[in-house]
Amino acid sequence: MSKLGDLGHNLYTGRVSYDFVGQRKRWYIISAVVLLIALATLIIRGLNLGIEFKGGAEYQVPVKNPTTASVTQARTAVSSVGQTASSVTIVGGDTIRVQTPSLSTTESNKINSALAKEFSVADTDIKVQLVGPTWGSEVSKNAARALVVFLILVAIFLATYFEWPMAAAGLIALVHDVFITVGIYALSGFEVTPATVIGFLTILGYSLYDTVVVFDKVRENTRGLTTGSRMTYSEASNLALNQTLVRSINTSVVALLPVLSILVVGIVKLGAGTLNDLALALFVGMLVGTYSSIFIATPILAQIKERQDDMVALRKRVESRRKNAGRDGDEILVPVGSAPIVAAAGPRQQRVKAPRSKRSGR
Repeated sequence: MSKLGDLGHNLYTGRVSYDFVGQRKRWYIISAVVLLIALATLIIRGLNLGIEFKGGAEYQVPVKNPTTASVTQARTAVSSVGQTASSVTIVGGDTIRVQTPSLSTTESNKINSALAKEFSVADTDIKVQLVGPTWGSEVSKNAARALVVFLILVAIFLATYFEWPMAAAGLIALVHDVFITVGIYALSGFEVTPATVIGFLTILGYSLYDTVVVFDKVRENTRGLTTGSRMTYSEASNLALNQTLVRSINTSVVALLPVLSILVVGIVKLGAGTLNDLALALFVGMLVGTYSSIFIATPILAQIKERQDDMVALRKRVESRRKNAGRDGDEILVPVGSAPIVAAAGPRQQRVKAPRSKRSGR
């Protein structure tokens, strides 16, 4: 812990620095590859939508010791009445869940009786849920509407609390997180349920929280930046990332560990269920959200800001000042670390004497 504390102190003071913003092309390429894989998976495999979205019937049959044989029995029972089970899974260690396409009431009653006979339980012991395609379509629309409203509110908040470049960068990072998380769901084949949608909205909020913390430090570091000529916007943003890096890592690890334990217990002990639907969205979303707040949101923000006239002028002044300092033999500040941080003299820099120019005659 002391080493991590020392690292956090060195990152904050600038003694150690990682060039996240300067290496943005590398992070963009990595994200682009992952997004292409996610998009290809969505197109080829698609999402495994639950009956709440596509409509259908669900039967939960209580079984003392469910096994692979029990799953086969359930499929056989459904087939015996001329229907096909779209999904048969073990839930909670003592329940067989059977899902079918949309059925009439008569067809549903036949399947219920066949399952009760096959597993030697009473008809009333089987929990039956029928969802019509119209209702399922309405749930899908509401989920999409909730996501759009969330993104609009996020854009308004960021633009009001910070400025429009931060709002744009934050939204791009959020969309990045959603696409990758959805791609993971398509790749894994996990069922998408209303609990999954709740998980999506939760991880978007988590990602936004992490991004806002970094942006707040960026705003602090760049306040009054254009009045001087010591540091560009990208360098000040990179310093903010380094200063908040340990906090981001600590927060993510603390949040991910309990979610991972829920996910593992859900898969190993409980089987498919609402717990897994929610846990996978949270785990993937938190992981991707932490990545995007460090490697995507802030580099995009710096890229947008560096195109503004005042920041272009600032960069020219900074470059001119460094060039003149090196030519005339003045003292210049050399960063300790890999990132090109140049700021006011302090513990984050070392002072060195620049070589004297012959032309200066000194």
